[in-house]
Amino acid sequence: MNKQELLNTTERELKIRNYSSKTIKTYLHYISEYLDYKSSTFLQDIEPHRNKNYQIHSSSQQTMRYSGKVLDKKENLEKMDPESIKNFILAKKERDYSPQTINLSINSLKFFYNNLTGEKMRADIRMAKRNKKLPVVLTREEVGRILELTVNKKHKLLLSLAYGAGLRVSEVIDLRVKDVDLGNLTLHIKDAKGKKDRITVFPEKIKIELEESIKDKTGDSVVFASERGGPLSLRSAQKIFENNLHRAGIKKDASFHSLRHSFATHLLENGTDIRYIQELLGHANIRTTQIYTKVTNMGLKGIKSPLQ
Repeated sequence: MNKQELLNTTERELKIRNYSSKTIKTYLHYISEYLDYKSSTFLQDIEPHRNKNYQIHSSSQQTMRYSGKVLDKKENLEKMDPESIKNFILAKKERDYSPQTINLSINSLKFFYNNLTGEKMRADIRMAKRNKKLPVVLTREEVGRILELTVNKKHKLLLSLAYGAGLRVSEVIDLRVKDVDLGNLTLHIKDAKGKKDRITVFPEKIKIELEESIKDKTGDSVVFASERGGPLSLRSAQKIFENNLHRAGIKKDASFHSLRHSFATHLLENGTDIRYIQELLGHANIRTTQIYTKVTNMGLKGIKSPLQ
């Protein structure tokens, strides 16, 4: 099969196995990248001269050499070549790709070889260790300043709901009118990360604005539409946050997801049981939620530095 046929077959298999659309897109990206690498067209973009294990050979056939083995561009793309996989991953490491990107590349290739080609991926590659970074959390005052300085009413409601309900950016832009329960102040988040549904709360203080925003919309309409009437793009929602973060003069390396981190941390500081926070966030494992115990100020308030 050629590259496109392989990608089409992979996409079909991922869909049959109920992988999320985001995972499908990610896996296809890295598999496509590797197939380009293997057929040598990708090598020119990843500085092959930095890896002594392979060389480019200029010829009409355009071949490359992996540790002494010449690979023709026309070679069967399905054939499992441990050396080319190792060199592909090594090239990413040399360009300082994040551990998450490297691990996604490895998992994508494992799926491809283990499920599509009938060959088990035999390359001895260990997963990269992910950096254990603490989430960036905004204080209540910082969140308040961002919302206060957000002039656009729709944008202010979007950010208020993201923080007040602990939503991911994808959940905000995908939220439908029929999933808003104004009477009980709850949102039904459907098909979220991990293909899970959950119920979360939103604050009464934005009920009137939310009701006004959706009153003339059908149940299937998105709550936050773009100027063209469709859902906002992921990047548009992120830009709304970034612009107002800058307007508020906040220097933290915060992202849209920091609103969700702040929701969880502030609930924890209010004394909310961590198991309820786990449910509201939709975490499958309580250990994922427990990271917020490391960023809360509860345990630090009574501690004073010796330099007083």
